[in-house]
Amino acid sequence: MAATWVERVPVDQISKQAREVRFWRTVATVLAGLLWGLGWCAAKACALVWLALAWAVTAVRVGWADARRPGRESGAG
Repeated sequence: MAATWVERVPVDQISKQAREVRFWRTVATVLAGLLWGLGWCAAKACALVWLALAWAVTAVRVGWADARRPGRESGAG
């Protein structure tokens, strides 16, 4: 006769491993993961801001150089 799914669940093994879990270590691990994620997001945001700033400064420099070039009319595209 086939065993039911309840009989196939290794309850003893699960209970043993569950007793080995340490509460404060788990809390510290979760907190560290959250802080790491916050740092990762901050680094990506800073990189994006830096790229946008560098692009804007470069666009201003190119526009400035084009405006100072002889033979260019202001407002000409």
